[in-house]
Amino acid sequence: MASRSIHRIFVGNLPWTVSRRELKEYFSQFGYVASALVIFNKDTGMSRGYGFVNFAKREGYISATKQDGHVLEGSVIRVQPTNNS
Repeated sequence: MASRSIHRIFVGNLPWTVSRRELKEYFSQFGYVASALVIFNKDTGMSRGYGFVNFAKREGYISATKQDGHVLEGSVIRVQPTNNS
C-alpha cells in the first residue's frame, strides 16, 4: 500500500510580520515547499506567532530540522519536526 508522507515542521516564534509567502520563501532553501501556513487569531486577525511548513520530499524536511539557528526577519525562530518522516 503506497501512501504519501507529509514532511511537516512546526515553526515557532515567528515575527508578526511574517506571512505564508515569506515562510515558504525562507524554507525553500532546504527543499521544495509544498505548502506553508501561518496561524492567525480569528478575532484580531494578528499572527499567533507560529505556523507549519510541508516539504514535498524528506530531504528538505531533514535539512530544515538539522540546521541550527534559523533567523527570519531578524528573529530567531524555532523549528521542530511534527512527525518521524
